[in-house]
Amino acid sequence: MQTSLPVNLSQWIEFLGHADIPILRKTSNNLVRLRDGNACPSARAAAQIIKQDPLMVVKLLRHLQQHKRQRQAHDVIQVEQALIMLGVENALDQIVTESQVEILLHSHSSALVQLLHRMHRAHVAANYAFEWAVRLHDIHFEEIRTAALLHDMTELLLWCYVPDKMLAITASQQQDPTLRSRHAQEKVLGFAINDLQSKLVIAWQLPELLITLLNDSCAGYSRVRNVLLAVDLARHAAHGWDNAALPDDYRAVGELLRLSTDDVMKLLGVKNTRKASSLPENSQQQADKRF
Repeated sequence: MQTSLPVNLSQWIEFLGHADIPILRKTSNNLVRLRDGNACPSARAAAQIIKQDPLMVVKLLRHLQQHKRQRQAHDVIQVEQALIMLGVENALDQIVTESQVEILLHSHSSALVQLLHRMHRAHVAANYAFEWAVRLHDIHFEEIRTAALLHDMTELLLWCYVPDKMLAITASQQQDPTLRSRHAQEKVLGFAINDLQSKLVIAWQLPELLITLLNDSCAGYSRVRNVLLAVDLARHAAHGWDNAALPDDYRAVGELLRLSTDDVMKLLGVKNTRKASSLPENSQQQADKRF
């Protein structure tokens, strides 16, 4: 691990503005294999690999914004479009990196497990958000999927760079279930992760729509509400469908989709006994296919 890491919010913004964002070893290997096996890989083939890894998606979008052409009239959030804008071969040559999550956390196996768990949860949230956006006939369904996938991207980065502190936050909340995440983070890190992310997405000059979709304070907007509910549901259900917060999630999702609570539970594949596995079968299968 690095020895001279940031110690306050402003230093973290500066550090993450230029840091080589790590990606999963599987992502790196698959992209190198794609590049070596095809002189002109398609944007679709590359996007299918990149979308499996939230950190790689962040890396690509940040790179695009840093190299955005003046004549680019519209912001781009979709991975495939970003690759087309940059040129697939150029993008892969420039953003595939030797900085890998598994290398950074080689001596922090507990933190690696926590990070992979949160990445899996991000995929489940992205699936929910996408499905609900399609049901609502929202033309920005792909952007909504991406926002749900990246909702906790700053937390993922901190798991890579300060695993000991992130484990300390997790331990403190396990010891005191009433302890709010924000308070635990401020005690250990000196700031709340959401505060860092809200400033980081502006510093990275990410697309305005994505910044809005990632802003929990804009939950009055249907699209943002979709993302937030998907993230909450995936988090609350991650360890079982007996979480006390889930009934409220079902009601809120029902209000979003104009469905009854029972219909929401049927949609999610949750039995009324709520003794299902940690994820509904359909969502688990979909997440496994993407992760």
